[in-house]
Amino acid sequence: MATESEKGTELVFHPMDQFIVKPLFGDGAVGLFTVTNVTLWMAITVLCIVALLVLGTSGRSVVPSRIQSIAELCYGFIRKMVEDVASKEALPYFPYIMTLFIFIVFSNFLGLLPGAFTTTSHIAVTAVMAMAVFLAVTILGFVKNGMGFLSLFWISAAPLPLRPILALIEVISYFVRPVSHSIRLAGNMMAGHAVIKVFAAFAPMILIGWIGILVTPLSIIAITAIYALEVLVAFIQAYVFTILTCVYLKDALHPHH
Repeated sequence: MATESEKGTELVFHPMDQFIVKPLFGDGAVGLFTVTNVTLWMAITVLCIVALLVLGTSGRSVVPSRIQSIAELCYGFIRKMVEDVASKEALPYFPYIMTLFIFIVFSNFLGLLPGAFTTTSHIAVTAVMAMAVFLAVTILGFVKNGMGFLSLFWISAAPLPLRPILALIEVISYFVRPVSHSIRLAGNMMAGHAVIKVFAAFAPMILIGWIGILVTPLSIIAITAIYALEVLVAFIQAYVFTILTCVYLKDALHPHH
C-alpha cells in the first residue's frame, strides 16, 4: 500500500505484498499444516463451487433458475470442448476436466474481490494442477497404447534424416508442458493484480500535492480499465488451461501422428 515517507513526500508501495502467504491465525511461521490465507480462499472457492453445482442444481427444474442455468451452461460448454478437441473417447474424463475449469474460474474471479487472495497467482497451486494433468495423461497414454504411446514423439510424416532431431525436440517439448502450463496461468494472474496495485498506489496522491489533481483521476481510469481487462483474463486463462488439458488428453488417446 502507498504510504508517505518520513523523509518527504516520496511514495513507497509494494505491489507484490498481496501475494505473500500468511498464517490465518497469529503471526508465526508458515508450516506444513498451517492454515493460511491461501487455505481460506481455496475453501471459499470450493464452497462456491458446491453452491453452484450441487445446491444450484438440486431442484432440477424443467424451467431452470438462474443459478441452474449457469451450472448447465458451464457443463455444456466444457463437455462440448472435451468432445470437439479430444473426441468422444475423452468424455469419461470429462468430470476431471470440468473440475479443473470450474476451480480455476472461481479462483480467478474471487481473486478480483477487494481484499481477496488470488490462489491461482501462486506457482505452487498451478504447478500442482499442471503436474497432475501431465502425470495423468502420460499414465493414460501408456495404459491405452502401451509402448505405442512413444509414437507421439516420432513424426513419421517427416523425412527420415530429420526424424531423430524432431523426436528430441518433441521429447523436450513434452516435458516442458507442465512448466509452461503452470507458469502461463500464475504469471498472467500475478501480473494483472500487480499492475492494478501499482496504479492504486498513485490514487491517494491528490492528498499530497497539486500534481495529484492530475495523477489521481488518471490512475482511477487506469485501474478501471485494467480491472475490466482482468475480468476477461480471469475467464480466458481458465479456458486456456482447460483446452490445453484437452489437447494433451487427445495426444494420450491418439498418439500417432
